[in-house]
Amino acid sequence: MTTRRDFLTTSSASLAALAVTGCAKTDTDTQGGAATASDDLPPAIAALTPMKDGVVPISVDERKARLEKARRLMTEQKIDALMLAGGTSLEYFTGMKWGNSERLLAVVIPAKGAPFLVTPKFEEERALEQAHMGPLGKEATVYAWEEHENPYAFFAKGLKDRGLSAATIGVEETVRFQFSDGAAHIPQVRTTSGTPITAGCRIVKDAHELALMRHASAVTLKAYEAAYRSLKEGMTQDDFAELVQLAHRRLGYSGSAGVQVGKFSALPHGSATPQTVQEGSILLIDGGCKVEGYSSDISRTFVLGKATQRMKDVFEIEFKAQSAALAAAKPGVPCEAVDAAARKVIVDAGFGPDYKFFSHRVGHGMGMDGHEWPYLVRGNTLPLAPGMVFSDEPGIYIPGEFGIRLEDDMVITETGAELFTPQSESLEKPF
Repeated sequence: MTTRRDFLTTSSASLAALAVTGCAKTDTDTQGGAATASDDLPPAIAALTPMKDGVVPISVDERKARLEKARRLMTEQKIDALMLAGGTSLEYFTGMKWGNSERLLAVVIPAKGAPFLVTPKFEEERALEQAHMGPLGKEATVYAWEEHENPYAFFAKGLKDRGLSAATIGVEETVRFQFSDGAAHIPQVRTTSGTPITAGCRIVKDAHELALMRHASAVTLKAYEAAYRSLKEGMTQDDFAELVQLAHRRLGYSGSAGVQVGKFSALPHGSATPQTVQEGSILLIDGGCKVEGYSSDISRTFVLGKATQRMKDVFEIEFKAQSAALAAAKPGVPCEAVDAAARKVIVDAGFGPDYKFFSHRVGHGMGMDGHEWPYLVRGNTLPLAPGMVFSDEPGIYIPGEFGIRLEDDMVITETGAELFTPQSESLEKPF
């Protein structure tokens, strides 16, 4: 799933490194040997060290347990097999990291029987290498098609070899239409949504997943604080975004943030218009990182120097709205009630009606994807359950003036909810 930070981070941010870091000697970065300047880094960023201690990857046995749960759900839903292509769910279940192209690479997980792969012939060795390293193990077989052949004939053979010539296939929701349509035209095969299986497994996080997400949030908040302490008048939004990237790298991860300055902070997803920070400028930043595949998503709003009284007043309303959403989130409560709690605070304070100044839902589900099920939005009556994780991010956006959004990541507990990170104290003391 595409995340907001993909939209917000501009391609020009990478060029800003020259303006921020200079040409000093370099340290080796922990992410594959890339180098970052050290002597000329701002002191708050230069002081950062990798936050790797205690981080444990998801194990093969954990992925095996996920596959078993998927099989149980398939049986309950009367689905014979689950079709995955490149993307998050493929990695979640199998550990395979595979990009999509026009060529079909599919992993098919039957409710009963061994999984199989359908892959281009020239990718066979690479596909099997990844499959054998994960929970599919040596049992995984591959049906490899040459460039001139029809991959869906091989898909059909894999089903037939498992006694599934007439089968109902659950298709993971991000599988490209050309692939799902190809599967749907296999004789005697019926396709249906695989979301009851994938979301059914992914929507509630276990203790290991929660630990990784909590750590990702801690990393991003530390990166934000270091960048904030390095903020100077005259920087552009791209300069500051580069500081956030560099801070994440010093901490041992790849992370980023979109940055909006002044009146452009009133656009929830920002603007590509060049922006420069001045004394008294308000900045809204939004981004995160991944730790062993699990996401953080944090927004902070702050001012260089002194905030106006109007800014302070709006911040207080925003803080109360975020707190109201947190207080409303409990097991058994419908998702929409969390949005309603935050929205009431903002509307009652005069920033209404409805979506006029708070123009988006209060939060989205999170996990390996920055945005995933379920969503805290009006009309979603799904009850909250322990282990679900969401963003808690109300916003107040005043066109032509400024916007304020506070966002922390929130886990539903057995008795209520808690944030992974402390709430921002004020526009002048955001950390």
